Amino acid sequence: MTQPPRLERVPGPKAEPYLGSLARLRIRVFRDFPYLYDGDAAYETEYLATYFSCAESVVILARDGDQIVGASTALPLEYETDNVIAPFRQRGMAPERVFYLGESVLLPEYRGQGVGVRFFQEREAHAHSLGRFDRAAFCAVQRPADHPQRPAHYVPLDSFWEKRGYRKDPELVAHFSWKDLDEAEETTKPMTFWVKELRR
Repeated sequence: MTQPPRLERVPGPKAEPYLGSLARLRIRVFRDFPYLYDGDAAYETEYLATYFSCAESVVILARDGDQIVGASTALPLEYETDNVIAPFRQRGMAPERVFYLGESVLLPEYRGQGVGVRFFQEREAHAHSLGRFDRAAFCAVQRPADHPQRPAHYVPLDSFWEKRGYRKDPELVAHFSWKDLDEAEETTKPMTFWVKELRR
């Protein structure tokens, strides 16, 4: 079995030298269902710049020796794009009180060894260290159960997220656009938020 990778918590602005590795990881992992993301290097550079420019963001790196095999990102919601912030404003939730968990990506051969759990623990620890957040939240793409590219063995991560204390809120939905592997151009996808109250 592959040895569990070593995790390193890196402030967002200090993670910029890892842009290439982070972009390649995101493109590789998000090709799989349910995202089916047809990766674009230019988009990745623009997307990750949000984390590199925020003093309170964090990037958790998973390393196997010198190789980065996984990563997890987070930052205060107020620094995110309008499409991510808007659902919270509409519900009367102050963005400055929400810590937004961007994504976790990990190469398949390193899964099943507790790294995903530690990604959540590390990001929540960072949120607690900042001392001003009432809740943490992330969003996940919604695909129909009969999607033609849904693998027969596919198991949603809902139970994993529920064990971490997150609850799906069907009324909190953002919309993102990207090009699926079988699409000629970008289409808009709904992303539903999962939320956890943070104890202080």
